[in-house]
Amino acid sequence: MVEAVDYDKAREVIASFVRENVAGAGARGVVVGLSGGVDSTVAAALAVEALGRGGVLGVFMPSVYTPPEDERDAYEVARRLGIEVLRVDVTPIAEAFAKALPGYSPDDGVAAGNILPRVRMTILYYYANRHNLLVLGSGDRSELLLGYFTKYGDGGVDLLPIGGLYKVQVREMARRLGFGWITEKPSSPRLWRGHTAEGELGAPYEVIDAVLYALFERKMPLEEVRARFGGVAELVISRVSANAHKLKPPPVPDLSPARRDV
Repeated sequence: MVEAVDYDKAREVIASFVRENVAGAGARGVVVGLSGGVDSTVAAALAVEALGRGGVLGVFMPSVYTPPEDERDAYEVARRLGIEVLRVDVTPIAEAFAKALPGYSPDDGVAAGNILPRVRMTILYYYANRHNLLVLGSGDRSELLLGYFTKYGDGGVDLLPIGGLYKVQVREMARRLGFGWITEKPSSPRLWRGHTAEGELGAPYEVIDAVLYALFERKMPLEEVRARFGGVAELVISRVSANAHKLKPPPVPDLSPARRDV
């Protein structure tokens, strides 16, 4: 079980974090990809608390896999927050990649699907560069620990304001911020038809978060975690191990004089 946090205090800490990072970079504000999902909604809302509505630019980037309700929800979130939102259809850009790549296959869901978040990252950085903004990521602690994001896609950001909150905590934060209806939607990166996060991960976030919390916050021994959570523990542990590289900078060989003498 994931313990509750002091949500009011968390809001203050996150708002201060956003302000400090924006000021430290000499930026005018942040740009955030609004997906109509819970993570981007909470990240955008907390950024508005930190910077005001004029300091946050939203960009909605649909593809052929984006259902109408996501667009409706993204624009409703922007309306309630009072922020500007731009719409950039990533479909023609992704199709151009498909035509240009020798051996491209739509049947490889991961390889083909990951083009979309990398296109979106490029779009966000275009607007960031154009308007002197930082790219605000919406990854939560669950996704970061699992490595459940696209490297140099939705993982390519300047700051992660909700990176300390587990998914179940993000959902509770959304309810407290007045976006409770968003929490009823299944989390989904929308990288292919019928794609849901929990379907791909193999378990509900309530259980996944409990495993992660036991491992990383309570520091329970692996044997105890396996005994308590069974097969889900194995799914989580294997994914954490396989994706650990996503949380590290690219490795560089050690060519120092001391190393060369070995």
